[in-house]
Amino acid sequence: MSIALKSLRCLKQICINVKAPQNSNYLISRYVLATLFSSTSYWQRVNRRNLAASKLTLDEFQFRRAVSQLLPRFKPEDLHNLINLQEDPLVCLELFNWASQQPRFTHDVSTFHVTIKKLGAAKMYDEMDLIVNEALAIPSFGSEALYNTMIYFFTEARKLSRAVNVYKHMRSLKKLDCKPSIRTYNLLFTSFLSRRSNTYINHMYMDTMSMLFKQMVDDGIDPDIFALNSMIKGYVLSLHVNDALRLYHQMGVVYDCVPNSFTFDYLIHGLCSQGRTCNARKICDEMKAKGFVPSSKSYNSLVSSFALEGEIDESVSYLWEMIGNERLGDYITYRTVVDELCRQQRCGDAVNLLKELQEKSAKITVGCVDAIAKRDGRVRRINNEKLGEAHFDQRTDCVEA
Repeated sequence: MSIALKSLRCLKQICINVKAPQNSNYLISRYVLATLFSSTSYWQRVNRRNLAASKLTLDEFQFRRAVSQLLPRFKPEDLHNLINLQEDPLVCLELFNWASQQPRFTHDVSTFHVTIKKLGAAKMYDEMDLIVNEALAIPSFGSEALYNTMIYFFTEARKLSRAVNVYKHMRSLKKLDCKPSIRTYNLLFTSFLSRRSNTYINHMYMDTMSMLFKQMVDDGIDPDIFALNSMIKGYVLSLHVNDALRLYHQMGVVYDCVPNSFTFDYLIHGLCSQGRTCNARKICDEMKAKGFVPSSKSYNSLVSSFALEGEIDESVSYLWEMIGNERLGDYITYRTVVDELCRQQRCGDAVNLLKELQEKSAKITVGCVDAIAKRDGRVRRINNEKLGEAHFDQRTDCVEA
């Protein structure tokens, strides 16, 4: 029985007698139930209609025209070139299926590869999945590029289990040109790190990433800087900062890669998020010694963490360093510094800091400063007159809590 019929039957059962006294909570619950069933079934019908309308239809004329361009005894190379020229993914799929039914013709890696790329680029993942299953069913078949393309589009579709299955299939093959490469692992690392902000989910995926990294090293594949940075980022997101530091210290010693700016930025942000300002300062000094400039995220993390730890002078120092390096600060960073200055009974310094920010970095921070001036009750007022002409009454800077 469809959902629409179930909801209709439920609505018929809801009969309210107006003359008889009813409990208000009972009426509300019945109304909510009726609204829920009706709205759910309605939007399901709308989604089905939109899905049916969005489905592409095969252009028979274009398909017949493409078939007419093939020779009677065409080769896989001819089919590959023809599919590659098509813009309609349905025509590509139909050409592939039509060629499969022709006598004395067998698909090779190139025809599978171009068809999967066409379907994946068009986000026709269900149709692509069928072609992938055909390729995986052929024993000792494929290439590294073909399987990497499968993994890439499965990760784009967020079908991570399918991507891992393709990876396992690559490892099970005896052909050396089908074995996973560093690009295969980087595709998987990227998929596990994307679109996630929940620490528990990061922790769950980090076990899989650690297993993949161990298998990569055991297979004799040397990790590159992208793979190492992916592992460091994963450790930071899952709050395993010590593991990230361990991997950082192995770079250049165990692994033939030196840290880059992304490596330091991940570590600084992770250390600051745990309040380990001393370690963050050390990593920042090492970063600057190697000629790198911290990113805006790193500077904001340093400024905020030092302010929260009560080291306001160090926080202000990093604040001016951030502005000098033309890195953009956010409202939370400036607000944290001003709050800490006022908490330490240095409201005059907070006002002077806002004035200096207006004078020296108006293009970068004037929006944030104006927001602080309007929303922070500790500052009485900041005029919108010319810079340097605003008047502050320091005797009334601190308001009652």
